[in-house]
Amino acid sequence: MIDGEMKSSADLSREHATATRRYFLQRMGISAAGFCVLPLWANEEILNPELQARIQKLAYLTSTEAFRNVERHRPLPYKLPLDKRLQYGLERETWKLEVIKDPESNSRLRNPLSNEEGTALDFPGLMKLAEKQSVRFLKVMTCNNIADPLGMGLWEGVPLRDVIWLAKPDKNIRRVFYRGFHNNNPKQVFQSSLPIGRVLEDPPGEQPIILCYKLNGSPLEGQRGGPVRMIVPEAYGFKSIKWIQTIFLTNNHQANDTYAKQDNDIDSQMKSYARFIHWPKSVKAGNPIPITGVAQAGMSGISKVQYWLQPEKEDVPSGDPYFSKADWLDADILPLPPDWKPEEVDQPLSPIQIDSNQQPREWPLRHTIAHWAALIENTPKGNYVLRCRTIDRNGIAQPMPRPFQKSGGNKIQKVNLKVTG
Repeated sequence: MIDGEMKSSADLSREHATATRRYFLQRMGISAAGFCVLPLWANEEILNPELQARIQKLAYLTSTEAFRNVERHRPLPYKLPLDKRLQYGLERETWKLEVIKDPESNSRLRNPLSNEEGTALDFPGLMKLAEKQSVRFLKVMTCNNIADPLGMGLWEGVPLRDVIWLAKPDKNIRRVFYRGFHNNNPKQVFQSSLPIGRVLEDPPGEQPIILCYKLNGSPLEGQRGGPVRMIVPEAYGFKSIKWIQTIFLTNNHQANDTYAKQDNDIDSQMKSYARFIHWPKSVKAGNPIPITGVAQAGMSGISKVQYWLQPEKEDVPSGDPYFSKADWLDADILPLPPDWKPEEVDQPLSPIQIDSNQQPREWPLRHTIAHWAALIENTPKGNYVLRCRTIDRNGIAQPMPRPFQKSGGNKIQKVNLKVTG
């Protein structure tokens, strides 16, 4: 932490510029009309320079460069020389995808997509499918063992099921095993799996699992898993394998995920939680305290974001580990900014998320982020602990009912704040 701002992710310093600006102006009594003609936080009489500087950097989608990395390969595939990347199918020109039977299974495919038989799917073949079957949706990438989101993206790809059907699966198939490029060291293999039913059909209101080739309207770069990676909308990042090259259809009922062998819950969907982005480390009594943050809308969604400012010297009530009886106050969940969509995206987004007027069908959207803000006023001198949490769409305060790290983190975050005389 540096000066009350979370620095673990470059992107978490980026919020909704338009929405956040409008929020604080409205809270301070500035009209919408006045807001429209003001330059971006240029009026130092309205807000302090510290807040201006932070909000100048805000945005909704995370740029490719700002995504946080969780990397395990050595050497990293995207850092190999170009001739090696071409040799290993890590560029669009040479990428191929196999869809074959698990060699240890009695599964049967009538048209396997195989390198050996010269029938593997290449990138032009994937783009041919994309002409009619591409989808675009918003999803936050997050790790079940890291407290903060890795980045928020607009992902584009072809539903995995459309490629699997090309292989004409016939019988004895219960799961889909898949892995990306790796070197010859068995310890470098990174793989995951899904039940075949989830691949072939989507629950109501859910996005399809896709073979992704674009991020935020631009070709997927090697650092982000390109030329093609898996994206599983509801899952933590380890399900969205990078540099995807091989898919096995199997009759095995057990998962083969790398993380399963590392004692993680591989089936939990993303959880809902709130995190701080900015809060002043110290503020003078009588001044309003602006706080902002990010909320991840997981499986159970989000109906509220709340904060609690507690004097540091007050005891935490015993027998209430999740502070359910604390004096929580509602923050404002900021809307999707009107200029959020990348210029490169000129085709419709997923109608499950976005309507014909380019507005979200619900907000926040599940499996994405939203930003939130609050202005705390009339705070006496003293040292304080500031906490934030979410209320899901079932009316349940998170991190309940799943506070276990192995199934993904959603603990109540706390930070320190000092009000001086």
